[in-house]
Amino acid sequence: MSTTATRMPAAERRQHLVETAIRLFTEGSYHGTTTAEIARAAGISEPILYRHFASKRELYLAGLEHVWTKVRAGWERALADAPDACAAVEAIGKGHVSVRSAKFQLAELWVQALSDASEDPELRRHLRRHMREVHDFVADLIRRGQAQGAIAAERDADSEAWIMLAGGILGMVGRRVGLLDDGELQAIRAARLTWLRA
Repeated sequence: MSTTATRMPAAERRQHLVETAIRLFTEGSYHGTTTAEIARAAGISEPILYRHFASKRELYLAGLEHVWTKVRAGWERALADAPDACAAVEAIGKGHVSVRSAKFQLAELWVQALSDASEDPELRRHLRRHMREVHDFVADLIRRGQAQGAIAAERDADSEAWIMLAGGILGMVGRRVGLLDDGELQAIRAARLTWLRA
């Protein structure tokens, strides 16, 4: 791809780079995608990419935050639209049918970075903080459901939130290697909701 003929404003260019990187990371891998490939796909030169991001890691972290912002907004909408927090959990569980969806991309980015995080302390620190933030959002949602009487009071909200995050990762791994089909993933979600409500 040739470089873009028109100049974008810096904020727009940065956003375009983040979205391009997310697409390439989720279609391929964090480790295997180069900044040269990202720049080429974004229609710019690699030196221009480095004016916006000092490293591939910095671009990945910006992508992770971008996707989480979109996921959180969607989950907050689901919570606002649902009759109770348990119904919101159900809506959230169903909300990732497309590889372009933010929830799908979030789990994919986590899986992509896991092997590199073991050798990159900064990436590991950021991923740990980020996953904790997602966990805390889900745990708070479960606690809200318990306060409403929609989720069983005896369920441990922190443990259930980790199980839900683990389920997202399992779903991603299952899709990547062909381990789980949509029917199996739906059955797992249904079993978790029955457990939460019981």
